[in-house]
Formats: sequence, structure tokens, C-alpha cells
Amino acid sequence: MTHQTIVPAFRANDAQALIDWLRDTFGFAEHLVVPDGEGGIAHAQLEWRGSLVMLGSARGHADFMDVTIGRASLSLTAESAEQVDDLYRRAQDAGAPIVTPLEETEYGSHAFTTQDPEGNFWHFGTYDPLAPMTEQES
Repeated sequence: MTHQTIVPAFRANDAQALIDWLRDTFGFAEHLVVPDGEGGIAHAQLEWRGSLVMLGSARGHADFMDVTIGRASLSLTAESAEQVDDLYRRAQDAGAPIVTPLEETEYGSHAFTTQDPEGNFWHFGTYDPLAPMTEQES
């Protein structure tokens, strides 16, 4: 398989503001944004390093996805420690809460965790769970 088959999805109280924040802070690209006709976002797909996340505006009625507001936790693999350092600076410059400061993890990742304005957790690190394991790691 050569494409992403698991795509995280969540709702936001202000989806457009979150889209703007993710684009401006971390460089997400708008792959698809569909307005709902009422000032919100019916569906959005944002791309980062070849992977997508999907989000939309809170529905305000008994929609099961509304329970995801501010509760998503996403882990993203950066290209390098330098990219992680740059993303960390960008999070700080945006005033984002830093949940876990830059660290070297026990599993070999250079990483940090931050929160977006909606409260979702974003973990950026160099650990790539899809990279082939060396004989020593397996």
C-alpha cells in the first residue's frame, strides 16, 4: 500500500480558525475545504508531509463527532531533528501551550507535544513507526 489508509478526523468549535492556525503555525496545506453554508466548515482535509487529517465545524446537535472537540491526539513524524526544532519554535511563537518540551525519548525520538487553540494535542517527533526496524531493534 502506498497511501495513507487511516485518517484522523475530529470536530472544532471554530474549524476555520483552527485550519488557519495549523496552516500558519505548522505549515499544513488545505487539501480540501468545504463550507457548510452557515459560516462553518462541513468538511476539511489538511495535508502535512503526505498525510491528511480531516476536521469540520461542531454541529451543535446530537452528533457523535462533537465529543471529539478538543480531545484529539495526533502524532506526526518530522523529516529531521532540525524540522522538529523549527516546529517547536513556531509553536512557541504562536503562543501554543507546550505540553512536553523538546526531549530525546527512550525510543529514540527528538520530540515535543503542544496543544492547538481548541485543546487538541499535537506530538511532533523524528520517530517513524513505519520505518524498517534494524535487527537490534526487533
